[in-house]
Formats: sequence, C-alpha cells, structure tokens
Amino acid sequence: MTKARVLVVDDSALMRKLIPQMLAADPSIEVVGTAIDGNFCLRKIEELKPNVVTLDLQMPGMNGIETLKEIMRRNPLPVIVVSSHSTEGASITFKALGLGAFDFVTKPQAATAHTDVTARALIAKIKAAVDCKVVRPASLMGTTTRVEKLSPAHPAQAPDKLVAIGVSTGGPQALEFLLALLPPDFPGTILVVQHMPEGFTDMFARRLDELSALRVKEAQSGDILQAGRVLICPGSRHMKVKRLPMGDVAVLNDEGLVNGHRPSVDVLFHSVAQEFGKHAIAVLMTGMGDDGAEGLGAVQRAGGMTIAQSEQSCVVYGMPKVAIERGYATRIVSLEGLSATLQALCGRNDRNASSGISGNAFHAKP
Repeated sequence: MTKARVLVVDDSALMRKLIPQMLAADPSIEVVGTAIDGNFCLRKIEELKPNVVTLDLQMPGMNGIETLKEIMRRNPLPVIVVSSHSTEGASITFKALGLGAFDFVTKPQAATAHTDVTARALIAKIKAAVDCKVVRPASLMGTTTRVEKLSPAHPAQAPDKLVAIGVSTGGPQALEFLLALLPPDFPGTILVVQHMPEGFTDMFARRLDELSALRVKEAQSGDILQAGRVLICPGSRHMKVKRLPMGDVAVLNDEGLVNGHRPSVDVLFHSVAQEFGKHAIAVLMTGMGDDGAEGLGAVQRAGGMTIAQSEQSCVVYGMPKVAIERGYATRIVSLEGLSATLQALCGRNDRNASSGISGNAFHAKP
C-alpha cells in the first residue's frame, strides 16, 4: 500500500512536533518533512513531492493564505488547514476554503483528549485528500451574480417544500455555489447539516448570507421554517424539525454522536421524513463517510424526493456513493444542476429551471 506523503507547515515548533506525532499512529501516513513558513513550504514541496500539505494560516513572513495561493497556482495539492479556534481563525479559514483548501481541522491545544479527536479527524481527512479532486476556486466561484434579497417588509410565507441538505468535506465551496444560484423568492425552506466544529458555523452562516439572495442564519431552537430561509445547524448540536399549530419549527438538541458526528445528517433526515413525508426533499452532497445514507432512505420510504450529488462534481464521493449503492437516491444531480433541480421540485417551473433539470439530473439506476 502506497503511503500518504504529508508535509507539515507551521511556525510553531510545538505543532511541528505534535502533528507528526499524531499522524504516526497510522502506518499508511508518512510525514516526509516540516516547514517553518511559506517560503520553506514551497521549496520543500518541490524537493519532497508530498501528496498532502497541512498548513497553518497565521505565520510570519509568507502567511498561510499567500502560501495557499502559490500552491494552487504552481502545482495544486490537497491542503488541509490547521486552524485556531478564534473568530479570526474561523474567518481566515473560510477564506482558505474559498481559495481551494481541501478541508480544515482545529488546532490541538496540548496533549489532551482533544488532541485525540483532532488526530482522528486529521488522519481521516488526509486519507480522503490523497484520492480527492483538488478544488480550483475558478471552477466553482466567479460564475454567479449577486441577487438582492427581498425587502424585510415582504411577508414571510410558509414553505411549499422542505429541503434538507447533508454535506461534509467540500461542503463550504459547494454550498456557496448552490445558494448563490437560488433566487430570493425560492419557495422552500432549506435546512443544512454541514460537518463543522462548534464556533465555525455562525460565521459560515453569515458568509453564506452575504453571498446569497436567501436569508441564511445559524439555527436556533424554535426558528420558524419560512420560504426563502436557510438554517445552518450549529456545530456540536443536532437539528430536527417539528410541525406545530403555530408553524413548523427547527429544534436543536445535545444528544450523543450519531455515525461519529454531531451534528449528524441522519438525525435531520430521519426527522424530516417523519414530519414532512412526501413534502420533503433530501439532498446528500460531497463528503466522506456514510452519514446521511440511512436518513436518505427514510425520506425515500416516506414518499419524499431524494437526491445525491454526482461523483464527477464531488470533492469526496463518500456520502453520496453509499446512499446510491444502497438504492436510496431517486435522482443523481451534478452540483451545477442542483439549483435548477431544486427550483423545479419546489414549484418554480420557469424556463431556466426546467431546462436545467433536463441537462443535469437523471434518475438513479435501480
């Protein structure tokens, strides 16, 4: 078995020692070198030919963002950002993801239990990164035009359909692309479970709100499900839905991990299947693992529409692949065709939406 060759880039001597120690637990990963800053990183990439780079963003001299830009310009490699827990760290991490970084983990604080969690996450993401398609920002961004949001005075309406989306690795870029293409009068509510740590989802929701004509926010328990609203599940919480006389609402809880995750896509999908049945649309997008597959099956059995993102448009074809192999995806749709598909399924059968489906969506094989 060929080992994953990893270059660790961090200005902290502690991190340059700690990260290789964490990765040494997996025999399929070899740390081929370390670098103290961006300039050393670029030279060592040429010398050592790593498969994956772990990159600190906040470094003196050539910082992580400039280093990432150069990596993507010269010879794109999967880059996993090792991010601080701070607000500033979250902000710069999303900038890196927009520039093509594969994924991120939060920086371990010391040799504690949290280090074990970080180690498991980093090892899994390195393994996924070795076989991934490197995201080139121009392939996702730069093709959309900003649409003004509807006036706040516009009366809130109950949604025609509920769209539940589950996504993991590659999700931030994919969601930015999808939401930027949806119109401000989109008639459905969209609920999103993105595998992401606590402290990052609020900033992620605000970033999506800036890029989209829809109203995007981090979910809170009791949020009313309204047409044109997107709710992002907070990191470290699960999200369900509940139909009440006063209106349909999102409900958060702190129950245990499901499929190793909190938030879990399966938790949302099972709830959506139970509460909304044939009025639900469940979408499983790019990501590693199998979270969401069984939940997609529950939506299918309840009479709802189930969609999996196509292999060609996924950064990591893990979650959709499992659902498709189990026969739970009614349609397989490319990322480029997903906006038009959702608009048509939610009742916006205009000419653009209809033409988009015929070119980009197809029924899964039985």
